[in-house]
Formats: sequence, C-alpha cells, structure tokens
Amino acid sequence: MLKPPSDMPMYGNIEKSPLDFSEVDTRLPMLVYMSREKRPGYDHNKKAGAMNALVRASAIMSNGPFILNLDCDHYVYNSKAFREGMCFMMDRGGDRLCYVQFPQRFEGIDPSDRYANHNTVFFDINMRALDGLQGPVYVGTGCLFRRIALYGFDPPRSKDHSPGFCGCCLPRGRKASASNANPEETMALRMGDFDGDSMNLATFPKKFGNSSFLIDSIPVAEFQGRPLADHPSVKNGRPPGALTIPREILDASIVAEAISVVSCWYEEKTEWGTRVGWIYGSVTEDVVTGYRMHNRGWKSVYCVTQRDAFRGTAPINLTDRLHQVLRWATGSVEIFFSRNNALFASSKMKVLQRIAYLNVGIYPFTSIFLIVYCFLPALSLFSGQFIVQTLNVTFLTYLLIITVTLCLLAMLEIKWSGIALEEWWRNEQFWLIGGTSAHLAAVMQGLLKVVAGIEISFTLTSKQVGDDIDDEFAELYEVKWTSLMIPPLTIIMVNLVAIAVGFSRTIYSTIPQWSKLLGGVFFSFWVLAHLYPFAKGLMGRRGRTPTIVYVWAGLVSITISLLWIAINPPSSAANQQLGGSFSFP
Repeated sequence: MLKPPSDMPMYGNIEKSPLDFSEVDTRLPMLVYMSREKRPGYDHNKKAGAMNALVRASAIMSNGPFILNLDCDHYVYNSKAFREGMCFMMDRGGDRLCYVQFPQRFEGIDPSDRYANHNTVFFDINMRALDGLQGPVYVGTGCLFRRIALYGFDPPRSKDHSPGFCGCCLPRGRKASASNANPEETMALRMGDFDGDSMNLATFPKKFGNSSFLIDSIPVAEFQGRPLADHPSVKNGRPPGALTIPREILDASIVAEAISVVSCWYEEKTEWGTRVGWIYGSVTEDVVTGYRMHNRGWKSVYCVTQRDAFRGTAPINLTDRLHQVLRWATGSVEIFFSRNNALFASSKMKVLQRIAYLNVGIYPFTSIFLIVYCFLPALSLFSGQFIVQTLNVTFLTYLLIITVTLCLLAMLEIKWSGIALEEWWRNEQFWLIGGTSAHLAAVMQGLLKVVAGIEISFTLTSKQVGDDIDDEFAELYEVKWTSLMIPPLTIIMVNLVAIAVGFSRTIYSTIPQWSKLLGGVFFSFWVLAHLYPFAKGLMGRRGRTPTIVYVWAGLVSITISLLWIAINPPSSAANQQLGGSFSFP
C-alpha cells in the first residue's frame, strides 16, 4: 500500500500549512496489508495462524528484527513507547529479551468500572511483580517481540541443563563430545553459523518451510537485533554503522514469495505453530507462546510508560464480559491438561516463574471452592447451626490472624502499586462473579474436551454498541441472558431465602439465638456484597429487565423453599404456633 521509503531523508514544507516541516523527515515507512488464503479443509488457526502468516510475509518483505503486536481494537497512544521498548532490547544484555510487554489501558469504560474492565490488579500488581522474576506473561497485545525468539531459538549464552529437544533450531546431542567447541544445543544463532558446518541447514525446511527467502532472512534478522558493541562488556554485539546499508528493492519475485508463504498449505509438515511462531492448540495462544519462550531461557520485561503506550476498548456489557472471562479461563484449563503445564517446565525456568505459570492453569479450579464458600452461610441459616460449632479462643485467634494477614496483604498491594481502593474492591467483586460463573463453566468444558474429546467453541468479544446513541455507556445497561448467569443468580436467591428463613426461625423460636443469626447473616451479606455488581447488571435500567430473570429467580426461590421443607419439615409445635399444619406432597 506504501512502497519502501528512500534511503536518504526527505525534508520539505507543506504548502498552505501553518506548521514548519523544513526540518522534519516526511518519509513514511512501508505499509503492507495482508489477507491470507483460507480454504475448506485447512485449519487457519484463528489469530495465531494470522500472526504466523504475518511473521513470514514480513520476513520476506521487510525483515525487521523486532515485531509489534496490537489487537484490532487497540491503537498507538504514545509513539515514544517504541523507543522505550527498543531501549530494553538494545541495552547490554538485552539480546536475551524475547519481548517487551506493555500494560493494557482501556477507553470507554463506565466511571465506576462495574465489571473491573481495567484489570488494574493484574496489570499494576501481578505483572509488575513478575517483572522481578523472569518477566511478565504475554497477554496477546501491546507487545514488542524479538523476531528470532519467535523462530524458536534459544537465547544467546544459554546453558542447557537437560538433553532432548526444546525448540531450538537443531536436534540435541550432536557434537556433544567436541572438546574445544560448544555443543550445538548451547549455541544461539550467529551470522557465521550459516557459513560453516556448525549448523545443519538441511533441517531448516522441515522447521520453517521450503522458502529459501525466509531461511536466508533468519541470520539477517538475528544480526540486526544485536545490541551495539560500544563497550567491551557487550557480548554478541554488532559493530557501529553495520545497519547503514541500503535495503534491497522489492521486485516481483519477492512479492510472489511473500504471497506463497501465506498460502494455506505452506505450514504443512513444518513446525509452525508447534515450536515456531505463535503456538496452536489453545484458545489462549498468547500465554502458551510466552511460556514456550520463558521455558527456553528467554526473559521478558514489563514497560510501564508515563503516558499510556497503547489504548483499546473492552466489553462493558455483563454478558460480553462473562464470555470474555470464559474464553480466558477455558484456555487456562486447556493449558493445565496439556504439555504446557508448568509442572513439566524445563530447568531453565525459574522456580517462582514456574509457580506463576502454574497459577495460570490452576485458577479456574478455585471456582469449585468458591461455590462451596458462597453456599456455606446459607446452609448455616437454613440449619440453624453456625459454620463453626464452638467459637473457642483457638478458632477466634486463627480467624483473627488470617483476617489481619489478608488485610495487610491488600494494603501492601494497594500501597505498592498505587491503585485506588475502589479499583481493588471492584476486582475482588468480579473475581467472585467470574469465579462462580465463567470459571466453573470453563472447568466443565475443559473436562469434556479431555475426557470426551468435545472441541470447545467460544464467542468473540462483541464490538457493537447499544441502541441509545446519545448515551456513551448504553451497552452497560443491556441485559442479554446467558446460562453463565444461573450460578450467581442461584447463590443470590439462596442467600436471600436463607436470611428470611433465619429471621423467621429466630423470631418465632422460644429462645431466640441472635448471635448465631447475626453470624450467618453477616457472611451472607458479605457474599451478596460481592455479587452486587452482578445483580445491578441484571436489573438493567428503565424497566428493561428481561422476563427470564424474574422467571429464574422465582423458580430458584420456590425450589429452595420446597426442598428445605422436604428435608427439614416443621415440627408440630411450630405448626400449631403458625395456626395450621403443612405436609409436603
């Protein structure tokens, strides 16, 4: 769409413009729009397949050593962020960085951030903490990659701790007995390796495909991505002025080759999607791709700029938000049941980094315990027994220590990250909402895929707005029913009915036990407080709540009441006190 710029700067002034461009280089970089081939019978692998096709086409047409990945709903908000990311890559030791991840910032979010769309706890606490280990995880957008790391090579000066194949360019174990030379598996890609016999070029078509243009571009990209050798401490550097050479002119053969590498058959019998490029086979291909790089010994950096680097949009509708969380959680369950589970990570990954990746695959399973915890207060009110039989000193001391520890941890997170208390509380609320709905469904879907082989289909995040064009947040009040709403709605109704049952029992009992009632009611209200944004989202506005919400609420309430009467029917004394008798049919 735009041809490559000339080698010499172009200065000029635009006529009839109040701005002075006489000292501004007005050249524009080459712009290429790619639409890859898709045919029936070929799996195009969605976003991961598109990214791999872009990597191959760009390698032939421009071959930049660094690649910026942005989603379609994100844009550049701070052009200087490119320079800050490059500073990490070109710094001393920066040749061991596989990518620089920027935080995601969003526009169009409602002022109260009802569904924690900003994800400030994740981006301003978790990701910054990972930056002190081996680096943050790759979140799918706003990321500056080193091209050679995407090709599946080990980082420079890497030390292998175990035999076998881990994704680098050559089989392991060859020439391991050489006395004065490094074994092949410890060698990173070098320009000179293509001139000698140290690398077996016959294996490259099996890994990268049969494009000679693509294979020839690999050492060039590696060399151009090296840091400048301006100090004796810089290892694996490039000499000054090595990049000030004119670029090759694009001709018909190069364009034809770029078209060839994006065809649907090119990846057949290659390692694209398995060890090279974006990894296939998971809904969350971004996390898996970053995990593979860290597993080979690469490091990453989290770059938080003073002015947001990129901005995008996020779903503010409850249903769309739940579907988004469902997709993320489903990918995490897939990771847990795959070879990308951090339990099988190589020894090149640090212990704490391994624990962080292990948490990525485990967190959806916490929904099982969340469901139990949300129903426990209601069970206490229904049965008339407190959650703990005896409130002795030991239990109260233990409860106090746990509570104080959690409060101190929350204060530390808020103080260290600089986020507001309201943002932290919104995150806690939606953690419970998502945990009792989307996470639970993701676990069930993951188990069905592993046990029964049923493939998982997911809904893309909706980009449409509400009907009211005069209201920026009209989409927030739309209520679109989904089965994911059933578990949280059930929890709300069970706890409300339980509170009513508890009050009725205490009021009409001979010896009211208000302490047990207050204890159960407090924990039930604590659960309901977390689910308040969910309930508010169901209500919509101006009487637009769907009828199905009331139907489900009524069915759940009647079912719970009749079920409890069947399990624990009222005594004869209670029937006489209420003025009649009741028998369950």
